[in-house]
Amino acid sequence: MAFHPLDPLAAAEFTAASTVLSREHGVGEGWRFASIELVEPPKSAIRAFEADGTVPDRRARLVVLNRGENSTWVAVVSLTHGSLLDWATVPGVQANFTVDEWGEADSALRAHPDVIAVLAGRGITDLDNVFIDTWTYGDAVIPDRFRGRRLGWADIWVRREKGANPYAGPVSGLHFVIDVNTMELLEIEDSFEVERPEVMGEYVPHLIPPRIRALSHRPPLKPLDIVQSDGPSFPVDGNLVRWQNWSLRVGFNYREGMTLHNVSYTDAGRVRPIANRLSFAEMVVPYRDPSVDHFRRTAFDIGEWGLGFMTTSLELGCDCLGEVRYLDAVLHNSKGEPYTIPNAVCIHEEDNAVLWKHVDHDGGAEVRRMRRLVVSFHVTVANYEYLVYWRFYQDGNMECEVRATGIMVVTHLEAGQPHPNGTLVDTRTYAPFHQHFIVARMDLDIDGPENTVFRSETRIEPIGQANPLGLALTQQNTPIETEGFDDFEWSTQRAWKVVNEKSLNGLGTPVSYKLVPGGAIPSFFDAAAPALQRAQVIGHTVWVTPNDESERWPCGEFVNQSSVDHGLPEWIQAHRSVRDTDLVLWYVFGIHHITRPEEWPVMPADTVSFWLKPVGFFDRNPSLDVEPSPSGHCAPGAAGAHDGHEAHQHRGTTESKE
Repeated sequence: MAFHPLDPLAAAEFTAASTVLSREHGVGEGWRFASIELVEPPKSAIRAFEADGTVPDRRARLVVLNRGENSTWVAVVSLTHGSLLDWATVPGVQANFTVDEWGEADSALRAHPDVIAVLAGRGITDLDNVFIDTWTYGDAVIPDRFRGRRLGWADIWVRREKGANPYAGPVSGLHFVIDVNTMELLEIEDSFEVERPEVMGEYVPHLIPPRIRALSHRPPLKPLDIVQSDGPSFPVDGNLVRWQNWSLRVGFNYREGMTLHNVSYTDAGRVRPIANRLSFAEMVVPYRDPSVDHFRRTAFDIGEWGLGFMTTSLELGCDCLGEVRYLDAVLHNSKGEPYTIPNAVCIHEEDNAVLWKHVDHDGGAEVRRMRRLVVSFHVTVANYEYLVYWRFYQDGNMECEVRATGIMVVTHLEAGQPHPNGTLVDTRTYAPFHQHFIVARMDLDIDGPENTVFRSETRIEPIGQANPLGLALTQQNTPIETEGFDDFEWSTQRAWKVVNEKSLNGLGTPVSYKLVPGGAIPSFFDAAAPALQRAQVIGHTVWVTPNDESERWPCGEFVNQSSVDHGLPEWIQAHRSVRDTDLVLWYVFGIHHITRPEEWPVMPADTVSFWLKPVGFFDRNPSLDVEPSPSGHCAPGAAGAHDGHEAHQHRGTTESKE
């Protein structure tokens, strides 16, 4: 296992970083470590390391919160030398929430006599079945009397019994406001009360009522075994993964979760860079219901909480199939102490039907099956799960897919009460409409760092002498010269090509990769809406900026209790050139979630994706050299000719199978 400067921080490095702040500034009791992450070396330092082994200074950046003063501080520490390089306060901002604060808020609230009394007034006396879920606040909805504090507001949910689904039992109209620095209960909002209806909100098999289970007549499935008797086709060396001409490094941090670095493709012996860094930079989830229970519910799952902190171990369920390799992730708690998420990242291969095929008129057939490499991680953010997959294909394509599952937030109603901003999913129970916006940050280096983004659109040519039947289509490719934004246009099938104008293919045309949009949704916000002011990035599909390693967060670094988007809308005011330069392509996609009864009580995965496809990057189909599948792996004869017993004859197990 070889060290690389982009390797994530190790447990000892988290401890070393927090120790420096303790020694230099007494950061300890009364403080919180909101974040500790690797300061990734610049591209020039990585090139030097790979050329001659020059190791750059290993650094960590820390955001810490002085709870007594309610002040946020940023530090940079040299891990190589054990020294403090920078230490400064950032006035008027709130650092991200920590998992510890969420747990401590729950403990403080459930022990508070006023909370116990108000719950008892609603007939709730068994606090073991009470679940208190604290959310962050947006500035525009903070009452003036609470300004200047680090705030949380809490939903309350009640399980029917131990182990049952708490999200099936909302305590409608009741919310707590808490100062999460002091854990002081600031206010009990007791707006209205609704008698709890009889709902079927359980999904764990033994808790589903017998009358519901009795309705199912689904026949059992026979085993579907995925066996690679010779092991997988990819080696993993530390965080370096190689597969079928692809090479990439896997990174991990508290905010973005999994990151991908140095993505390249070896073409006829030539290593060709495609992407320097791929990640998700923000996730904005506004609920589109102005009612008392939901008007504050706009989550910044990356900026306020962190996908890394929310990452779940893939050893807990059947998440990856086949011959799997895992990577652990190391993070820290709010004391700066490290902990490990076992099996945080899954790497495996999948069969994906046919790659290419042709049957010749003389009866000959050539067919190649498609194999893809999948690198994935899963996060649980309160009621929702997000399953993130980056897929690499033998023909040079890359796909990014997100699956949203979990449990929808619901609210109970009075009989006959309208619910215009949501869908009825159970008896007197509705799930509000909401949206999931994901911002992918893609530092693409197509055959090198000097690239240009071209808007690529299909044009209908008018009927005329040269086009008498109206058949002609042409493709318009317009360079984006200055940083800014662009929007998806269905009528022209608009896409965006990242082009290296100085690198020509064998046909004499510039090489490129095209962003093929998927899941592009409009924001549906009035321009003056506070939620949009905090997240102006979601107002457009694509943003293009020069690559600046300090410009990582599209809504600004400190979005907790923010009122204004201090990211992309401010950066583009510089009107910098993005022609023939090192640039970043930001893509906004997601789910416009008009809720359905079929998504209750647990939601089947809703899937969105986008592609990065080579356009002239190769001279021809790069997968011509994929070998035919061994005949023994193909289904002989007619369907049903073999019974299930033969399917088991090659079944095997390894310690990394699930």
